[in-house]
Amino acid sequence: MSKPHFLQPLLKRAGGTPMIRNARTGLLVATELETAFDSSDRRKGLLGRDGLAPGQALIIAPTNLVHTFAMRFPIDILFVARDGRVIKVRNAVPRRRIAGAWGGFAVVECAAGQIETSGTRAGDRIEVCRSV
Repeated sequence: MSKPHFLQPLLKRAGGTPMIRNARTGLLVATELETAFDSSDRRKGLLGRDGLAPGQALIIAPTNLVHTFAMRFPIDILFVARDGRVIKVRNAVPRRRIAGAWGGFAVVECAAGQIETSGTRAGDRIEVCRSV
């Protein structure tokens, strides 16, 4: 991930808790972030979990394709370009599915229903921000 991208603030040690905000609506998409930036973490993803807490999200990068085989719960998925533009939104993706988006750089996986609460849709920009 050497080229510039919207996730760079996560790579820096800074004060506050990192969160994701929809730049258009100003609403938070996720308030508790986990990252999967290396091969091992990307392969594991959310496997073995029983769910995600409200506000929690897993960011997988770089990738433009994910699957929900062997998962125990549905998830909302954002496919995001390098500049933070949301390319595609998939809501409540059930088990045993594959989803992807051409041009995607990262995937944000959240609990089913979470994306709708932030009003996030394709074309929006998301950004990493920090609580104070």
